[in-house]
Amino acid sequence: MRGLKYLSAGLLAAGFVCVSGHRAPAQISVQIGAPPVCPYGYYEAPPYNCAPDGYYGPEWFNGGVFIGAGPWFHGPEHFYGHVDHHYDYRHGYHGPMPERNARPAEHRQEFHGQAMHDPHGHEAPRGHR
Repeated sequence: MRGLKYLSAGLLAAGFVCVSGHRAPAQISVQIGAPPVCPYGYYEAPPYNCAPDGYYGPEWFNGGVFIGAGPWFHGPEHFYGHVDHHYDYRHGYHGPMPERNARPAEHRQEFHGQAMHDPHGHEAPRGHR
């Protein structure tokens, strides 16, 4: 009987703490700004560094202009395009990276992509081509 009394008193106290708790207002502000100007596009994940020639397939370009990745994507809804993971720093690439505002080389590399990503870096569903 005594245990039931302590248990009910504890539950009552916990109820008061939960009900009377103050909620702090949360505000999130994200300032994205303009997309980086990169000769071959930029990685679709922060910090949005410039991607090397050969990372993105031809479907990521329209008239030679990169259509975007991440929050700046300007392509069709449900877009998936080929990427080559060999040129992804998150997969161990340590080769040359173009600087922002650099000019593209005259001859583009031949593309050898093996994966498909959406503009935010998510892999395409199985069987998607």
